[in-house]
Amino acid sequence: MRNWMLAATLVLLSFTGSVLAAPVKIALIDPLTGPMAATGLPLLAHLEFEAERLNAEGGMNGRDFEIIGLDNKVNPQESLVQLQKAIDSGARYIVQGNGSAVGSALIAAVNKHNRRNPGKEVLFLNHGAVDPSFTNDRCSFWHFRFEAHADMKMKALTDWIETKNDIKKIYLINQDYSFGKSVARTAREMLKEKRPDIEIVGTDFHPLGKVKDFTPYVSKIKASGADAVITGNWGQDITLLVKSAAEFGLDIPFLTYYGGSPGVVSQLGEKGVDRIYNIYGYYGDTEVKEIADRQKRMYAEKDWDYFLYYPRITVMLEMLQKAAAKADSVNPEQVALALEGLSLDTSFGTVVMRKKDHQLVTPLFMSVLKDDMPYGAEGTTFNFQKVARIDKENVAMPSTCRMRRPR
Repeated sequence: MRNWMLAATLVLLSFTGSVLAAPVKIALIDPLTGPMAATGLPLLAHLEFEAERLNAEGGMNGRDFEIIGLDNKVNPQESLVQLQKAIDSGARYIVQGNGSAVGSALIAAVNKHNRRNPGKEVLFLNHGAVDPSFTNDRCSFWHFRFEAHADMKMKALTDWIETKNDIKKIYLINQDYSFGKSVARTAREMLKEKRPDIEIVGTDFHPLGKVKDFTPYVSKIKASGADAVITGNWGQDITLLVKSAAEFGLDIPFLTYYGGSPGVVSQLGEKGVDRIYNIYGYYGDTEVKEIADRQKRMYAEKDWDYFLYYPRITVMLEMLQKAAAKADSVNPEQVALALEGLSLDTSFGTVVMRKKDHQLVTPLFMSVLKDDMPYGAEGTTFNFQKVARIDKENVAMPSTCRMRRPR
């Protein structure tokens, strides 16, 4: 009897130990195939890169990060299917950021799941879906955004435009969905307030990820006499747009949200120099040599094609690690509570996760693509050089969030 009890105890202790040591699964739900895969695949690679680095430093409260990639094809319905797969696999942390329509569906689904499954909650870590409503009227305790939202970026962008007396005519071109329409609407509103002399000489909306030749749009932009273009396009839509502009001889600045998206620099190269401006939470020469060199080595070892540094992914996992240590737990609810108000010092400034609405408050930078940069993006000699810095205090905007908390 004693031997049987001893054996049973050892088995139980062994099982308990294996559960305690089980990795923390983080599921990325973003496009990994199709025309927008150029945005999702590098993000997956960067998550894997950072997970490997942080695992060597103790992981998440002593447990390894394990990254799972799930292809949603930028489709809200498919994203819900992948969310269920992630939950069924044991993932309690969900990462997404390409497409606010997808982000909207995931927020609703995560809220619903967590209401119905107390004790089995999941946390949504948003790396780039920038619909302002997510941290305003639709804010959720179970959602954290690690990127400045669209209105914060437009505030910073129009503050910069306000100082540029040579910009008098602007053309707006965006993808035809909620985010693109928000960019166009907010640009009009903020420019009217800050630079009422600026004329909006055209507005276009085009299908997401379906336009193969932007020449007809570029022709309209050139005919309008625009001094600059504002666009929230991302993925192949920003690459093909700027490429068409260069080939058509349209030599005006493209003021973008995602001019630094994966594939843009390597595909455009010289055609983007002094043409693509980017409003973002970092710029190319903020990259620390140690990080760049380590990333080069790891990418070479893994035969990855990407060489990009995504601070928002680094910030997200480092803050997750810091919150888990503070909570002494990997439980999503405890980690969420620890994330609230958490700050992190980075190479581009201190960032803070605002408790009120779970919106990251971060400095933003206006930068322009240049050649012969110290740390070339995507294996090239091109990267973004700082034009202006907007401190986080000037980026932050008030929130209408009235969050329902779990207790």
